[in-house]
Amino acid sequence: MIKRLFIIAVFIAANSPGNAAIYDLPPDGHDVIGAVSTVVATYDDTLVDIARRHGLGYQDIVRANPDVNVWVPGEGTEVILPNRFVLPPGPRTGLVLNLAEYRMYYFPEPKAGEPAKVHTYPMSIGRMDWETPLGKTQIVAMAKDPAWYPPQSVRDEHAADGDPLPRVVKPGPENPLGTRALRLGIPGYLIHGTNRPAGVGMRVSHGCIRMFPEDVEFLFDRIAVKTAVRIIDVPVKMGWDGAALVAEVHRLLEVPQRLPEETAEHIETLDADVELPEIESFSKDPLTYITEQFIAVTAEKPGQLDWDLVEALVTRSDGIPEVVGIGIEVVGADTKETGIKNAATSAAFE
Repeated sequence: MIKRLFIIAVFIAANSPGNAAIYDLPPDGHDVIGAVSTVVATYDDTLVDIARRHGLGYQDIVRANPDVNVWVPGEGTEVILPNRFVLPPGPRTGLVLNLAEYRMYYFPEPKAGEPAKVHTYPMSIGRMDWETPLGKTQIVAMAKDPAWYPPQSVRDEHAADGDPLPRVVKPGPENPLGTRALRLGIPGYLIHGTNRPAGVGMRVSHGCIRMFPEDVEFLFDRIAVKTAVRIIDVPVKMGWDGAALVAEVHRLLEVPQRLPEETAEHIETLDADVELPEIESFSKDPLTYITEQFIAVTAEKPGQLDWDLVEALVTRSDGIPEVVGIGIEVVGADTKETGIKNAATSAAFE
């Protein structure tokens, strides 16, 4: 029987400057980075303040602390920092933006003689009437202190609300793009900073990806044009942490929009190697996602799930990874548990 595990540990990043969370990339067959930790709130803190200081967004901190007041957590309140992540499925290259978890992962090319790294940052995504599209693209341009040319649809929306916009918003504190912008090969979509950082980690944009100002500035100096970008919607991630099978479950988003035909043609002209996403149904329930992920991660390394733990995790859907299974060793027609008693998980099995 697997004993339910909740890790309270010191958050360890690889000498991350500022708020950037940078980890050594685990080797093949290992999929978990970071650790869950706690911090004590001060009199002046809000959960949003605490989240930003620790590389987390609004949804991250609120879902991990459902019983804590967002704006007045209270002096002495213990706040959970969910800085443990299962890496997203697929190639560990370039930028991977997982809409379901409001989080991006950057896998830079490793420098000679140094271990491979992974960066991770919270992000905002398009709201329900301005969904962020899925697909594979790349960064096609980068700009410091960008001017903003609001599209007519956004200008019409602001005008209807009695807040008309100029044709061009110059760089400065009123510019919603912030100080840095990365233009994607999907026309009209950017990764950029913001002049409203409290909204990072929410579904609030017109489809673009927003980052904390300090995060996008840090990333800007370490990324380049033609970096591959993969935008996915994966609410359930599953992977291995040693012999432990770990799942991370987020709440499902509404159906994101698909790449329009003109966007597909544009991407193909940019890079013949860029693959377009396959159309699939998004009517799955979380347990279906769990089953699909389990089949994928056990294709080469057999394992077994504790479905009681899985169902409890799905009920919470708070984005905090938890051990839900173990590896098994196939010996002829028999199997046996490999056991999980290691420093990475501190899990105990009976």
